[in-house]
Amino acid sequence: MSTNFIKLAAPGVADLAPYQPGKPLDELEREYGISDAIKLASNENPLGPSPKVLQAIQAALGELSLYPDGNGFALKQALAARTGVAAGQITLGNGSNEVLELVARAFLSPGREAVFSRYAFVVYPIVTRAAGSEPVVVADRDWGHDLDAMAAAITPRTGVVFIANPNNPTGTWLDSEALQAFMQQVPQRVIVVVDQAYAEYVSEPAYPDAANWLAQYPNLVVTRTFSKAYGLAGLRIGYGLASAAVADLLNRVREPFNVNALALVAAEAALADEDYLQRSR
Repeated sequence: MSTNFIKLAAPGVADLAPYQPGKPLDELEREYGISDAIKLASNENPLGPSPKVLQAIQAALGELSLYPDGNGFALKQALAARTGVAAGQITLGNGSNEVLELVARAFLSPGREAVFSRYAFVVYPIVTRAAGSEPVVVADRDWGHDLDAMAAAITPRTGVVFIANPNNPTGTWLDSEALQAFMQQVPQRVIVVVDQAYAEYVSEPAYPDAANWLAQYPNLVVTRTFSKAYGLAGLRIGYGLASAAVADLLNRVREPFNVNALALVAAEAALADEDYLQRSR
């Protein structure tokens, strides 16, 4: 008699399906018998990485036998200078996806819930289910977030609210006034994640830099990535900004050496290349 391993899995895992990324270019070209495919599904940066990034990676190749700086000191210093957030409030991740998972691991568990919009980032239900928690999916407003409905969905069981701003995949965005009004309604016991993976592309004056609100809202976590505007999707490097107390908890559940050495030096070089960022925009 064979063992039913689904019954042995942690709560929520049986309801998950593996994440389906966009097909690699070589797979597309084999499938369609072509040699000039352009993949748009994953929003990969068509410029390639910055030349300064490539130089930094080349200089670091001789140290690949060494473990990376597990605390990411140099990159955190660069991020602190860029964002105005103290280094102790920063959590580095293997892409911002991992930071979302760290939030789930730290603040979700069986019997708890996570609230997010129907057409928001597909990773939110994955990390929620993997933590054994229940997803509470709120109907959209014009393909974006209905913040009034999301606030109404918060219960004593709610542990986390996920908000993508700009929203991935629909491209809608929330202005500062609307998002501030929402934050003021959320109990401080509920972690609010504002996912700003596409923030560098927004030029609207009313678009908020949520990192400026961390002192006002200690339950706020802001996530960002180097995958899109900085062209480093293949190196998987992102970060979270939070109060020192929340960042401490995220770093407690973070795996040792979760960001590789090349990603660390590449991200630091990318931050310093403002000309590339403007071209990317």
